[in-house]
Amino acid sequence: MFHQYYKSIRCFHAVARTGGFTAAAQYLHIGQPTVTDQVKALETRFGVELFLRSGRSVRLTDTGERLYAITQGLFGQEEEAMQFLHSAHKLKTGLVRVGAVSPPIALGLARSFRSAHAALELTVTIGSEASVLRGLQDFDIDAGILAEPDPVAGLHVVPYRRERIVAVMPAGHALAGRTAVTLQDLAGEPVIQREPGSKTRDRVERACAQHGVALHCVMEINSREAILHAVASGMGLSFVTEIECIPLPGLQVVPVDEPLLSIDYSLCCLAVRKERPLISALFSLALGGG
Repeated sequence: MFHQYYKSIRCFHAVARTGGFTAAAQYLHIGQPTVTDQVKALETRFGVELFLRSGRSVRLTDTGERLYAITQGLFGQEEEAMQFLHSAHKLKTGLVRVGAVSPPIALGLARSFRSAHAALELTVTIGSEASVLRGLQDFDIDAGILAEPDPVAGLHVVPYRRERIVAVMPAGHALAGRTAVTLQDLAGEPVIQREPGSKTRDRVERACAQHGVALHCVMEINSREAILHAVASGMGLSFVTEIECIPLPGLQVVPVDEPLLSIDYSLCCLAVRKERPLISALFSLALGGG
């Protein structure tokens, strides 16, 4: 029933708030006769007197005071909602949720975004490619950072950054002192590999196959952090993207002279959401647009 009297109650509230029918008309951007008619219709319909009228001045009756106490909460929330929407449009409030397969790349983006939009909230979730895609499709996250994702219907994907793959080895290894190595230098060395399906493992195996290099895999570990600790403890050599290499005692990073050893990371969101202000702002910043 409320919607039937919304205009009349809105006009009543404006008169009570501004102290007059003319001021209320200006506040609502409508004609003064309309305000007068709407308030009169409300009084007539419910048989009440809401204002004491004396010339150009008006004063709330007791009934009017009690109704105004109600409409202050009602229309105060409406105004608060509009202020919130205006703030969100101007990127003064809101939450952006990012999912990623790479912690350092995600945190680098988060740091830049927080610096540019300090008033906005940001959450970062690290997971597998499958979990990031599921988060996007279930609307649990707004944007994702993926390593060379396969085409997915309805997914908006833009190139974000390329990271080179480096070799990691124990500091005392014979090759650890070099400024760079080739894949041929690593033939026959004990290598700790990521699990099948890993983009890093895929790139290394492709490059080795192209150069006819056979790697001696002695262990598979599904965690880059665990691999780094295993290498630092002398269990073998391995490969990681340079940005994801955490410095550890006993660990040496050596560049590999091989252009195929790199991974391209992409920033993704659902295509239907790419124009949303917060998501658009994240993409714009990531792609150098500010």
